Amino acid sequence: MRGQTMLTYKAMYKFLDQGVHAEVLDFPGTISFGVDLQEARRSLASALVDMAETNLLRGESLPQPDPACTDPEADLEEPIYLLLTAASQIKVVPQAVAS
Repeated sequence: MRGQTMLTYKAMYKFLDQGVHAEVLDFPGTISFGVDLQEARRSLASALVDMAETNLLRGESLPQPDPACTDPEADLEEPIYLLLTAASQIKVVPQAVAS
């Protein structure tokens, strides 16, 4: 059995002389950087996946997306999508040992 859920978070980008600062406003700690907007988007998407996987491996819930979240310092804000795929497997432990 498989299920999928898509969460929509809010990404912000700040253009700096050295490149583009990127952050997911409603997923604390999800921050990245790129030399241009395209790289910053890719890097932020990867950081979001890493942060979500870390939360789940620790048994922590994911932050609820907040569409009202905003940063007045942002040069650009846009949605960023996290697709979660769940699979269930059944395994019997301990396994029977043949004699």
